[in-house]
Amino acid sequence: MKRGLSKLVQAGLSALFVLLIAAHVAGLIHIAPMQRVEAWLYDAWLKRTAPAGVDDRVAILDIDEASLKSVGRWPWSRDTMTTLVEQLFDRYGVAAVGFDVVFAEPDTSSGLDTLKQLAQRDLAGSRDFKAAFDRLAPRLDYDARFAHVLAERPLSLGYYFIPEGYGDAKTGMLPPPSLPATAFGTLQAGTLPTGYGANLAAFQQAAQGAGFFNMRADEDGTARQMNLVSPYGAGYYLALSASTLRVAFGGDPALAGVDRQAILGRQYVSPWVEVGGLRVPLSADGTVHVPYRAGSPFPYISAAQVLSGKAPLEQLENRIVLLGSTAPGLADLRVTPFSNAFPGVEIHAHLIAGMLDGTTRATPPWADDARLIAVLLLGALLAAVLLRFGPTIGLAATIVLLALLLAAYGAAWSRFWVVPMAAPMLTLFGLYALNTAYGFFAATRSKRQITKLFGQYVPPELAAEMSRDPAHYTMEGQSRDMTVLFSDIRGFTNFSEKLPPTDLAEVLNAYLSTMTRIVQQHQGTIDKYIGDAIMAFWNAPVDLADHAPRAVATALDMQAALPQLNREFAARGWPEVKIGVGVNTGRMSVGNMGSEFRMSYTVMGDAVNLGSRLEGITKQYGVGILVTQPTVDADPLHAFMKVDDVRVKGKETPVAIYEPLGPKDGLDEAIRQQAAEFEAAYAAYQRQDWTAAEAALQALNASAPRPLYDIYLERIAHFRETPPPADWDGVFVYTTK
Repeated sequence: MKRGLSKLVQAGLSALFVLLIAAHVAGLIHIAPMQRVEAWLYDAWLKRTAPAGVDDRVAILDIDEASLKSVGRWPWSRDTMTTLVEQLFDRYGVAAVGFDVVFAEPDTSSGLDTLKQLAQRDLAGSRDFKAAFDRLAPRLDYDARFAHVLAERPLSLGYYFIPEGYGDAKTGMLPPPSLPATAFGTLQAGTLPTGYGANLAAFQQAAQGAGFFNMRADEDGTARQMNLVSPYGAGYYLALSASTLRVAFGGDPALAGVDRQAILGRQYVSPWVEVGGLRVPLSADGTVHVPYRAGSPFPYISAAQVLSGKAPLEQLENRIVLLGSTAPGLADLRVTPFSNAFPGVEIHAHLIAGMLDGTTRATPPWADDARLIAVLLLGALLAAVLLRFGPTIGLAATIVLLALLLAAYGAAWSRFWVVPMAAPMLTLFGLYALNTAYGFFAATRSKRQITKLFGQYVPPELAAEMSRDPAHYTMEGQSRDMTVLFSDIRGFTNFSEKLPPTDLAEVLNAYLSTMTRIVQQHQGTIDKYIGDAIMAFWNAPVDLADHAPRAVATALDMQAALPQLNREFAARGWPEVKIGVGVNTGRMSVGNMGSEFRMSYTVMGDAVNLGSRLEGITKQYGVGILVTQPTVDADPLHAFMKVDDVRVKGKETPVAIYEPLGPKDGLDEAIRQQAAEFEAAYAAYQRQDWTAAEAALQALNASAPRPLYDIYLERIAHFRETPPPADWDGVFVYTTK
């Protein structure tokens, strides 16, 4: 009787377990770990089957560090871009070019506007000047020249859509839809775009094609799938990869439709799109799984080499070329199954190669039904075996069923279908564990393990504290509120050129050691050194409720340490060091990230990127430190002076930025008064009371001159001549990273 009751309970628990997984597959409940397991299984299979070798059809034109050093900071003038395009087609004979950048603003670098004003005003009566102007104007109209080369060659411009919830701004000119709204019938698109950032109308009208380069990430932030089509307005638009492939094949219109098939009496609809005569099956939401290749299949050619004519001809001739960047500060890095720092432009290259080979994968419309049947059938079969024969025979049955499941998945993969298999697989493993009374438990980390894992990132005293409660700490990825700090030596390129390599190494070691000690004194975690730059964060792995004040105090102490450090440098004949520091507080992802070859405990996210951007614009204001509003709100210990409201590159929401003045307790009254006077001047500036703002800034400059005051005086002078639009919100926009 007891045995029968035990079997009945075992059968009930098995049935409940199977039904829970089936409910997840049917969409009735959501089991979060299932998606993570699914992603892990997909990545493992992708890496095992990814083809290797070099692809001779696609190349990446890289705006790398050498190109920036040779040509100058990005964005480059349209004159340079015109030369680059002419070189690619006329000298190297490329097949087509896709731009993973947007040309959203007019180029005024030639001085043509100034010459026009002279021709209309001061030199209006000069025939010689007019003749010279008429002769030079076509050469100096860089935008017109660039539009001309676009019109003559198979190129696809890039643009981006703004997803719902991120604003509805519409800049530039969007191309006409590539496909009508009725192309697919009922495409199950995800988040619909509400705006876009596109190219200047003259460029868009001239170009043969254009495609969106929005990236898509799964819940874990990894780019496994990409939209090849996206609905917007009255139709569907092609991705940059598809658009570039279309112009490479002559620019014929794209086609789209659906295939219908009946399986066991049920109708299924499979959407597809045809580009350049190549039909690409799509998942129900218009995506494909990126057919990543192993290794480095696509050559990266420096844009500087192309401009100088020194690039290898065999790496470009007859190839489809994608223009993007891997330079620090410009790189559009993504997390992929192969790398945590994967250039976004290369994802487009993998998509193009996959479309050419017919190796892009889609999730078939019957995938969810197949998973549900597999869960119920395999679950019932294994539960029956375990109940009847016990764990030994049950283990053999589990292995056999798992092998059959993997064989079915492999067969689907060979037909370029992606059928999720985590649910059936976890059904097998879970049932076996449940029925044999095995539990899973987490191994406790020892003191030596904690010290080894975190000792290189945190101060020794924190590592010792962590070792006392090792179960509380982990290097696994997690999301939490943190504060990040970026610091960088200003003008480091010029700085380094003045020193021989041995002296430069000594300077950097002395500088980084001093600054690292300051970070660790405030219990910060060193993320990495990037040349002369330092990246650090607070509130991981150790919980620090006061992470924002600690980071601000670190930034102030770093600036305070410079005079003594510079005196030591001067005594050895070394140049003076000046640094900029950016601090931001917000939600960030932290954990051990990297590849199978190298891991790093680091932070990622928009809040991290904003901290980096802050450090970069400190020199624009002539200040040593800039922090954001969230940092100010989280720091009750320090006084701050508001510097500006800005929109940084890639963000629509304005960001208030502040300069830390020092601890509130004991702050010099003169500093406090100067800050109050500047904030009053800034308030007058924002309400366009130029006279009051100018007077206050001039008074401040007279008592204690600062570059910051001159910046606003220059802005006021500009707005007096060119008043801002009626809807101006007082926000300054930075268009570069």
